[in-house]
Amino acid sequence: MEKARIILIGRDIQQLGDVSDQIVGVAKKTGAKYAGPIPLPTRNMKITTRKSPDGEGTETWERWEMRIHKRVVDIDADERSLRQIMRINVPDGVHIEIELTR
Repeated sequence: MEKARIILIGRDIQQLGDVSDQIVGVAKKTGAKYAGPIPLPTRNMKITTRKSPDGEGTETWERWEMRIHKRVVDIDADERSLRQIMRINVPDGVHIEIELTR
């Protein structure tokens, strides 16, 4: 039986939760064994820029931060359950990777 590792990556944790809940629902409905969703460490990307680029005025800074969240779901999947997983509607803010192994 094939095993599928599904990796979900996105900025919005609510969207990640919705997609992972749909994947777990498909696994439960088809009777496939699954593990997850397993949260991976959140990646914080910080950028600090100066407000006035010409150097005049006071030294004021803007701080920007973007958080990247990841989830992993492992499924012992057959062809039927994988086809249903491929039909899940994934929002634009979520990137999905599916790796198949034997």
